[in-house]
Amino acid sequence: MKKVLITGAAGFLGSHLCDRFHREGFHVIGMDNLITGDMRNIEHLLPLPEFEFYHHDVSRYVHIPGSLDYILHFASPASPIDYLKIPIQTLKVGSLGTHNLLGLAKAKEARILVASTSEVYGDPLVHPQTEDYWGNVNPIGPRGVYDEAKRFQEAITMAYHRFHGVETRIVRIFNTYGPRMRLNDGRALPAFIGQALRGEDLTVFGDGSQTRSFCYVDDQVDGIFRLLMSDETQPINIGNPEEITILQFAEEIIKLTNSHQKIVRKPLPADDPKQRKPDITRASTLLGWSPKVGREVGLAKTYAYFKSLPEHELYRQASDFKDFIHA
Repeated sequence: MKKVLITGAAGFLGSHLCDRFHREGFHVIGMDNLITGDMRNIEHLLPLPEFEFYHHDVSRYVHIPGSLDYILHFASPASPIDYLKIPIQTLKVGSLGTHNLLGLAKAKEARILVASTSEVYGDPLVHPQTEDYWGNVNPIGPRGVYDEAKRFQEAITMAYHRFHGVETRIVRIFNTYGPRMRLNDGRALPAFIGQALRGEDLTVFGDGSQTRSFCYVDDQVDGIFRLLMSDETQPINIGNPEEITILQFAEEIIKLTNSHQKIVRKPLPADDPKQRKPDITRASTLLGWSPKVGREVGLAKTYAYFKSLPEHELYRQASDFKDFIHA
């Protein structure tokens, strides 16, 4: 049985990756310091003999006994709210954490995939974004702690690949959604659905003309799995190229939830990207991957998940977002 370590295992994407690798017949080791993760995302895996969990911060030395075949590094805060609350930890997990895991991969002769992000492109001057675009990033802005952590992560990963011969893979993840997202993470989809379910007006930053491209989590996980098992060492975009403005998206959520809230506007945060759309030519050509789940189907599944949450969860998770939009 092949053995895989997944960091950030109790997070949104990490937990879905744990499920996928378990279904594929792997022995899965999950690791998370739970600073943003939630054990409820993986509680169904805990009784299984093929699953282990380590409560650990990868910014500290990482030790795993025995052999290890694969590592997926998904430990990182991934929302604007988290950047503001824990900026130092965000930088450390992208730098020290990545260094520790690359060292582990070298020692175990394991293949490692690191989770980068479309944020390495910053507020892009090229549209759609191709992997050979170097980006337009403000290194000292409030988003810089995340953007530059991920850019450093890519640099040190390629250095370990070139200098030490470590088998490395880099995925650049574009906006992904689905069950297990946090309602309070500051991103448009969970924020809009949470506000609609609570009967609040939907908050759009700026004039709403900025665009995003939303990929359903099952498609994202499939792209990541294919990349890990491929021979591709250069970064690859995984995301849905179907682009929509934030204002249009808010209107879709109002229709989906059959709510009658108004759309209210707040100032656009500093360095917020105006456009976001992946060029997935490399993923399609090299991995045979393209998204299969349409936004209508994916949103319906995601809404059903959020609607199933206890009412107190809707309000408990709302407090951080209210602080964020009034900051």
